Amino acid sequence: MKTSTCPRRMFVLLALFVFASQLFAEVRLPRLFGDGMVLQRDTDVLIWGWATPGESVTVRFDHRDYFTSADDAGRWKVNLGLLQAGGPYIMTVQATNHIIINDILVGDVWICSGQSNMELPMSRVSWVYPQEIADANNHHIRQFVVPQTYDFNQPKDDFNGGVWKPATRENIAAFTAVGYFFASEIYRYTKVPVGLINNALGGSPAEAWMSEEALRSFPAHYNEMQKFKDTAYVNRIIRSDNQRINSWYSKLLAGDKLANEVRIKTFDQIKTGYQLNEMNVPGYWTGTPLAEVNGSFWFFKEVLLSAEQANQPAELILGCIVDADSVFINGKFVGNTTYKYPPRRYKIPAGTLRPGNNTLTIRIISSLGVGGFVPDKEYTLHLGKEVIDLQGRWHYLTGCVQPPLQSQTFVRWKPGGLYNALLHPLINYKIKGVIWYQGESNTGRPIEYRRLFPALISNWREDFRQGDFPFLFVQLASFMDPPKEPAESNWAMLREAQSKTLEVPNTAMVVTIDIGEWNDIHPLNKKDVGHRLALAARNVAYGDKATVYSGPVPATLKIRGRRVILTFDHPRDGLKTNDGKPLRQIAIAGEDKKFYWAEAAIRNNRVVVWNDSVRNPVAVRYAWADNPEGANLCNQNNLPASPFRTDSW
Repeated sequence: MKTSTCPRRMFVLLALFVFASQLFAEVRLPRLFGDGMVLQRDTDVLIWGWATPGESVTVRFDHRDYFTSADDAGRWKVNLGLLQAGGPYIMTVQATNHIIINDILVGDVWICSGQSNMELPMSRVSWVYPQEIADANNHHIRQFVVPQTYDFNQPKDDFNGGVWKPATRENIAAFTAVGYFFASEIYRYTKVPVGLINNALGGSPAEAWMSEEALRSFPAHYNEMQKFKDTAYVNRIIRSDNQRINSWYSKLLAGDKLANEVRIKTFDQIKTGYQLNEMNVPGYWTGTPLAEVNGSFWFFKEVLLSAEQANQPAELILGCIVDADSVFINGKFVGNTTYKYPPRRYKIPAGTLRPGNNTLTIRIISSLGVGGFVPDKEYTLHLGKEVIDLQGRWHYLTGCVQPPLQSQTFVRWKPGGLYNALLHPLINYKIKGVIWYQGESNTGRPIEYRRLFPALISNWREDFRQGDFPFLFVQLASFMDPPKEPAESNWAMLREAQSKTLEVPNTAMVVTIDIGEWNDIHPLNKKDVGHRLALAARNVAYGDKATVYSGPVPATLKIRGRRVILTFDHPRDGLKTNDGKPLRQIAIAGEDKKFYWAEAAIRNNRVVVWNDSVRNPVAVRYAWADNPEGANLCNQNNLPASPFRTDSW
């Protein structure tokens, strides 16, 4: 007799349906709601999530129950009301399943956003702040790192990962350095928990952080966003870039016949077997035989060590190298860096060094433009407390010459993509404010930034629906070569655009021209940046109007014969120079609008500017350069004056 399989199949299908229904019915929370999270005090706090349409949901927090049910789209939310600072608390969410969130604090939540100078973690400045890292142990300061992705087609409701972590020695390396120093001061000032939401992304322009609707006012960016909604188009770009880049590196590897030879040879063997060239290190390759060449290049340095030196704990410091490097000592690999910005600091494994001659070999890949060892950086070998200088004459060989490698298309930086993926999931999360460090990627379009940046702030405030929350931002630091004569500058123009954004209510700007580095777009001094942002927060966000947070701001200009007299707002107890020397980086122009370096003096809390060659002055500029090196006007609190030009008044 044949047995029918239909009832069994129906039973299996029914079981699968019930199982799937149970999975769908499970209440779910956004990634932000997890163990260790920080909720914003003194405001109506929303908790939200997803469940089966119509399903009842109960949220229990601080001994109170909040009831709701999911709408037709499966969404639900409850309002916890105003919360006082404190904790830790436990939250439970009950539906067909049960969620428990532990160790919740209530305090102030700050979004840390922008590009690489905000993203830059404590690990990148660890040798600058060893004591601060060793002492890190504050469970009341916590960070949520937003996973980096993008989406051009629709605003996301949630992140694809992320957890809250406290500022302990185990976690501090991943904290945004600016954000951590800011939070540390805010915590000392308020004595309440501080939550940092780190959603910065290196290289990102402002338009990437704006919504599609906000971008309508900027047609070029709006239209570009529409193009990148085409997934097939994006995939073609990525595929083409990958093929081109992989092909370039494959040809480089195949063509570099030295790769399996010189890295394992002693310097004596290399000298015997190859015709070596010489070059002074550090320095860019401009003016050398490698100036117009890209590809792979091998650099060699012989270091003579005693037995005692060879047995010391060792670290190799190689400044910064353009573009990528792989480092070997006596044929043993000790480290590599794949792009030009990070400092090269390599721990040398025990047993690598030996008494006598040691061969240091560096393979440098220069893919586009001029390569080299960045000047004015440290190039040393640390052996315990002893330091050996590695600067001077190095020998080199050319491994493989390649045509310049066209840069990849950074899809993640395109308009709207970061707003949809990294910001939109936050808009219902209550915050105290935003700290923002960005602008380097917009220096090619400084005039546009005058509209773009205020529009970004308005966009965020409108979408968060939390009023004009404080928006505190960092003006660009000094960078690149200082000027020999007064000249135009896109970086100065962008700083001006940032200054004009102070017309937006409840904003503040911190000036950093005094702590930039001419040879590094990522200045190491992040502590002073965090400190100045904290001063701004005390005044703007916390209402402490006695706190001085701004340096001198030009207010009026009067012309008295050949003299120009400037008055300033925010001098607070008077003007001075930060080094006790005469004012520098001041230029003056007559009716022909040609600027000349000027003499200047502080008199009666004003700045008097002149140049005897300019008989009828009409305008003054201060610190108007990519890198206004030596600009020294500040107030009595040592807060620097912002760069300015009066010819735009």
